[in-house]
Amino acid sequence: MSPAGRDLPLTAPALAHLAGVRHAFFTRRGGVSEGPYASLNGGTGSDDRPADVAKNRARMAAALGVAPDRFLTAYQVHSPTVVVADGPWAGERPRADAIVTRTAGLAIGVTTADCGPVLLADAQAGVVGAAHAGWRGALAGVTDATLVAMERLGADRRRVVAALGPMIRQPSYEVGPDLVAQFVAADPDNRQFFRPGAKPDHALFDLAGYVASRLRAAGIAVVADLARCTYAEPDHFFSYRRMTHRGEADYGRHISAIVLA
Repeated sequence: MSPAGRDLPLTAPALAHLAGVRHAFFTRRGGVSEGPYASLNGGTGSDDRPADVAKNRARMAAALGVAPDRFLTAYQVHSPTVVVADGPWAGERPRADAIVTRTAGLAIGVTTADCGPVLLADAQAGVVGAAHAGWRGALAGVTDATLVAMERLGADRRRVVAALGPMIRQPSYEVGPDLVAQFVAADPDNRQFFRPGAKPDHALFDLAGYVASRLRAAGIAVVADLARCTYAEPDHFFSYRRMTHRGEADYGRHISAIVLA
């Protein structure tokens, strides 16, 4: 593969086969940022140079065939809140962790650096969604709320295809007993997503498995997973947890986005 080819975003075949839908799980490659943000940092909340972030986001927008002002992300707060986009944001970005739209030519996305990006589409109805599923949002039901919002726009969840992008995977995601207790309190069956960690009373959490299970329980028949780990692949992905373990000051953010053609 050529160097340029290695810079291409990742795609999920289950979504790529849908007519009238384009999507991308962008990696850290192919941008202009430097240092810990090298190179395709899309995080407006990072301490990267704003001009470099803007250039990176413009490159991502171009890859999806939209203008930069039609490449939308929200101000994420680890919630189950979903907003509907029908054009560029008016004023400040909304505080939310999922976006849905039925407007063609409007790319909606989420920023992540270990949390789980989920892209969803009902191609027949012409409705797409993007959800940011960290453990808090996943437990609070952000994917369920996204599906409800898509249905309000005319989607049918029996037709919805969902794809999970790069996120921290179970071998790298050790968590404390308080987090385990919250999931087990919500549903005792959630114990299946934890296995013993290296530290006493700690566990390794299968975030992707949990998110996929929530989607299937909500009636989604096609749940694809790229099975890529942000923590374990530093050449390809940013990682908040890897940053903290290395004692670095900041980290970049990926964007995963979807658009109706």
